[in-house]
Amino acid sequence: MAPSTPAIRSDDLSGEATRRLISAHLDGMHALSPAESCHALDVDGLRDPSVTFWSAWVDGELAGIGALKQLDAQRGEVKSMRVDDRFRGSGVGRAILRHLVGEATRRGLTSLWLETGTSPDFAPAQGLYASEGFVHCGPFDGYVLDPHSVFMTRQLGPEA
Repeated sequence: MAPSTPAIRSDDLSGEATRRLISAHLDGMHALSPAESCHALDVDGLRDPSVTFWSAWVDGELAGIGALKQLDAQRGEVKSMRVDDRFRGSGVGRAILRHLVGEATRRGLTSLWLETGTSPDFAPAQGLYASEGFVHCGPFDGYVLDPHSVFMTRQLGPEA
């Protein structure tokens, strides 16, 4: 698929396409990692007041999703990054990630954090995060060392 610039908009999690992609994301995470190592949020978790959720659309089709969880006044966490299989490799994931980084910066956060998996299936995600300035770090905000988890962080702001 040719690269597309998706329209990224705030999403209230009520749409059928959005809910289907969240379900596919959760199914995928549980297929790749043991239950105790799955940290993906379901629809109820994504409705938490600390979480802001967006969807990305290309030509009227849902292409991807992403969320920003505010951990505290200085830190945010990237959650529920998922690109629909039909749009993988088209730049949608990068656009969503850049949107999340931009929103975190606009809010005055000084760092972003994330947890992702370690199996080869997660290599493209890890590569994307690294290419956007995220570096490996230790567990944060209640996570623990886990052979199925990789933790990454990125500093934000003028000194980043």
